[in-house]
Amino acid sequence: MWRPPAILLIAAWAVTALAASHSAGADAGFPAKLRLERALPTRGVGLEHLRARDRARHGRSLLGASSSPASAAAGVVDFPVEGSANPFTVGLYFTRVKLGNPAKEFYVQIDTGSDILWVTCNPCNGCPTSSGLNIQLEFFDPDKSLSSSRISCSDDRCTSALETGEALCSTSDSSSSPCSYSFQYGDGSGTNGFYVSDTMSFDTVLGNEQIVNSSATIVFGCSNSQSGDLMKSDRAVDGIFGFGQHELSVISQLSSIGVAPKVFSHCLKGSENGGGILVLGEIVEPSIVYTPLVPSQSHYNLNLESIAVNGQTLSIEPSVFATSNTQGTIIDSGTTLTYLAEQAYDPFVNAIISSLSSSVRSIPSRGNECFVTLSSVDESFPFVTLNFAGGASMPLKPEDYLLQQGSVDNSIIWCIGWQKNQGSGITILGDLVLKDKIFVYDLANQRIGWTNYDCSLSVNVSASTSGKNQYLNAGQLDVNGSSHIAFANLLWTSIAIVLVYILTLCSLRQ
Repeated sequence: MWRPPAILLIAAWAVTALAASHSAGADAGFPAKLRLERALPTRGVGLEHLRARDRARHGRSLLGASSSPASAAAGVVDFPVEGSANPFTVGLYFTRVKLGNPAKEFYVQIDTGSDILWVTCNPCNGCPTSSGLNIQLEFFDPDKSLSSSRISCSDDRCTSALETGEALCSTSDSSSSPCSYSFQYGDGSGTNGFYVSDTMSFDTVLGNEQIVNSSATIVFGCSNSQSGDLMKSDRAVDGIFGFGQHELSVISQLSSIGVAPKVFSHCLKGSENGGGILVLGEIVEPSIVYTPLVPSQSHYNLNLESIAVNGQTLSIEPSVFATSNTQGTIIDSGTTLTYLAEQAYDPFVNAIISSLSSSVRSIPSRGNECFVTLSSVDESFPFVTLNFAGGASMPLKPEDYLLQQGSVDNSIIWCIGWQKNQGSGITILGDLVLKDKIFVYDLANQRIGWTNYDCSLSVNVSASTSGKNQYLNAGQLDVNGSSHIAFANLLWTSIAIVLVYILTLCSLRQ
C-alpha cells in the first residue's frame, strides 16, 4: 500500500487549516465595513481651489451655524460606499440608501458635519437631473410609496427637530401642517423641504458574516427646492447623509431601536489611491486615546488646549481655543483642508518656518507659504502635536499639515495646507489631519478617540448593540468581496500545488 510522504500530509493539513481559520474568523463577530473610495487631493490642485470647495461643501461649519418598529436583525448596518474616480475634481464620498416601499435607491453624500438624511423629491425646483459622477439621479415621491407618511408639526419628532433648529413650523400653522426644514450654506446654496417617515432598507451583517436584508422606519428630509451650488450637475448626488449626533440623524434613530450601536469609526487612507474603512461600531486598537466631546454642541467639538512644534508649546492663550458660540475646535471629515482660528495661525506658521532644516528654502506661491527641499519631508519639516483635554495628544507628521504642490528643479514643492480662518475663532480639523488615523466617534460615551494607523490594514471592531463585546478582523469582510476572492485564490493555489505534487509522484511510480 502506497503511503503519502510527510511533505504531502503537511501540505494537505495546511490547506485544511487555512480553510478552517477563515471559517473561524467569519464567526468571530459582525462588522459594518464601509469601503471608502475617496482620496484626499494633495497634488495638482491649488490651495485656493481647495479652500473654495471647503466653503461650498461645509459653509455652515465655517460660519459657525419616539421610534418605530424595525424589521432588522440584531447585527450591524452595512452601507456600500462609493467615491469619485477623480478626487482632484470631485473630492467627496457617497453611499447608496434604499428608501420607500417598493424600495428605491438614492446616492447620498456622507457628511459628518450635519445630522439629517435628505433626498431630492418630486417635484423639485432647481434640482439637477444629471450628474458628472456618472450616476443616475433619482427623485423620491412619497405619494408612490406604500409606507410613506408626512411628519406633521404636532409630531413629537418634529418638536425635537424644532428645538435643534432643524425644523420649521410657523405659529400660524395648524397641527396638521407639514414639518418643514430650510438649510442654508455659507456659499449661498440651500435646500428646502419637509420631513417624511418611511422605510429604509439596508444590509445587516450578522455574527457569521451572513448578510441579510433588513429594514427600519426612519424620518428623513424630502427636498423640493435647491439653490446655489446644489443646482450644479458636476458633482450632483441625490442628497446628503448626515452622520451627526442629534436625534434625527440616522445613526441615532437606528441605535435607538437596537439596529446599530451608537458609535461609528473611520480610517481614511492618505495615499493617492485613497479609500479606507468606515464602520458602524467601535474600532478597537490599544493605542487609541480619547478626549471628551464638548457637550451641547451642534458639531463634533473638542477641547484643544495647546499646539506644540517639535515639542515646544506655542505661545497661544488657552482662551483662543475655548468653546463658545464663535469659538471652538471641530472634527469634520467633510472638510478637505484644516483651518486654524485666526489668533492661532500666525504663531503656528512662524514656528514651522523657524524649525525648518537648512535644506529647505522658501518660494513664492500665490500668497501661500511654500517650500522646496531635496531631502525627505520628515527630515526637513518639524513634527506637530495637538494637545486635547484629558491628556489626549494627537501627534502629526509633516504630511498632516503640508500639501505637495508639484516640483521645481527636481525638488518637491510643499505648501502649508493649514489655512487661517480669517475673522473666526473656529478651528476645523479636516481630512488633511484626519487621514492615516483611526477615529472613533463614541456617541454613547460622548467622546472621540484616535491613533495613527496604516488604513490599508484591517481593524478589530466591537459592534455589539447588547453590551456584549464581539470582536473581529474587519479586513476579512469586504462588501465588494475582494477579501473572499483573495482567500479563494490562496486556497485554490494551495490545492493546485498539492495536486501537482500527487501527479508528479504518480508519474514517477509508473
